[in-house]
Amino acid sequence: MAGRRRLEQVHIKGVNRQLAAIAARRGGWFDRTDAVAAGYSDAEISERVRAGRWTRVRRGAYAEVGSADESLPPWERAAWLHVRAAKAYFHRLGGRAVVSHQSALLLHGLQISEVDLSRVHVTRRAGPGRSGRTLCQHAAQPPVTEVATIDDTQVTSAPRAVVEAIRSVPYPTAVSVVDAALRGGLADRDQLREMLRRFGRQRGVRTAQRALAFGDGRSESVGESRMRVLLADLGLPPAVPQAVIVDRSGTFVARVDLLLREWNVVIEFDGVGKYDSRQALVAEKLREDQLRDLGYQVVRATWTDLDDPTTFVARLSRAIHRSTQQPLARVTPPTTTDAVHGSSDETPVHS
Repeated sequence: MAGRRRLEQVHIKGVNRQLAAIAARRGGWFDRTDAVAAGYSDAEISERVRAGRWTRVRRGAYAEVGSADESLPPWERAAWLHVRAAKAYFHRLGGRAVVSHQSALLLHGLQISEVDLSRVHVTRRAGPGRSGRTLCQHAAQPPVTEVATIDDTQVTSAPRAVVEAIRSVPYPTAVSVVDAALRGGLADRDQLREMLRRFGRQRGVRTAQRALAFGDGRSESVGESRMRVLLADLGLPPAVPQAVIVDRSGTFVARVDLLLREWNVVIEFDGVGKYDSRQALVAEKLREDQLRDLGYQVVRATWTDLDDPTTFVARLSRAIHRSTQQPLARVTPPTTTDAVHGSSDETPVHS
């Protein structure tokens, strides 16, 4: 998966060859014993940590982070380090635990920027669950069929990891996880339903059921997922993700983030870096003009609107009020290929 490949594409270059080989074999981390065997003294290890060249991923285990700093944005850098921390904890715990929950999702290649990465999650096969500052240990015995091996690290299977995560995070984040899992083909809805059924009435199951029912693989970003949740909280009909709009001759005009088709209102979520050049910005403005010419109201939203939706709700209310009953272009949802992991709402909307 692309996310997993990106997390693994940062090369270790701030250590000697012997230690680099060990770290590469282990998936990007090494411990004190490895470093000493490769010729580093305790003083040299401490100096590299103080200088920010190495970072502790757990007590006595390290990763070289210079290359991560150079090529990854902050959240992806945190994910890069979390993957190494998860592998290091698995190594320390041996066969007594498997990496699970959101930590397992990262190893499966699923990246959700809202997931808390402050602690590594593992599931112990014996003993009670317990939590610390950097490690959360859950108590369960996943069957062999629900355990996978990635880079010599045992993790819960993709469907189980998704369900574990959505049981333990807030509802909006759970929806983002479900959307991303469906979109990326990590699991299909039937697999997730069956997996969730196995957890019975455990804590978080109701939240997970809601998120799974609401999830839609057509949402292409966390921002779009969060916006769908906000619109539902406002009591609005379900928004159509990635709706395709054509003009009256059937010519493609735009694929929009979200469409409230009852009022012909388009919602576009502007994440960081969405328009990386002036040319792209101009093209987007022309596209927006075309949509308005066809009778659509366009409302733009940002992360700020999700954190405090007051002004967005006011803009949306005005757009709905302005909406007219003039004839519209035909609107169709994504093709079967686009929506293979998405919602079952595939009925075309005609003018």
